[in-house]
Amino acid sequence: MNHFSEIKSVLKHPSAWIPFVMSFIALTFLLSYVAVFGLASGSPDGDEGAPARIFQLIMLGQVPVVAYFAFVHLPKKTFQTMIVLALQAIIWMIPIITVIWLESL
Repeated sequence: MNHFSEIKSVLKHPSAWIPFVMSFIALTFLLSYVAVFGLASGSPDGDEGAPARIFQLIMLGQVPVVAYFAFVHLPKKTFQTMIVLALQAIIWMIPIITVIWLESL
C-alpha cells in the first residue's frame, strides 16, 4: 500500500475532513458578507459585530476537531496523520489570510 492510499484512508474519517469543510464555510461566509455589504470599517466603539463573531466561532470550532483527530490517529499512522494535519493547517490559514488581506485594503 502506498502513502497516497493510506492518506486517503485517513481522510475518510470525519475528524479529518470536517475542518476542511469548516474552513470552506468560513471563507464562503466571509466572501459572501463582503460581496453583499462591502468592506466595513466597524462601529466607532470598536465592536466587530455578529458576522465577525460567527467567523471566529467557525474558525475556533475546528480546534477541538483537529485535536481529536490528532489524538486518535497520530499513534496509529504517524506519517499520514502529519500530512493531513499539515493540510488542515494550510487550509485553516486561508480564511485568516483573506481577512488580513481584506483589512489591508
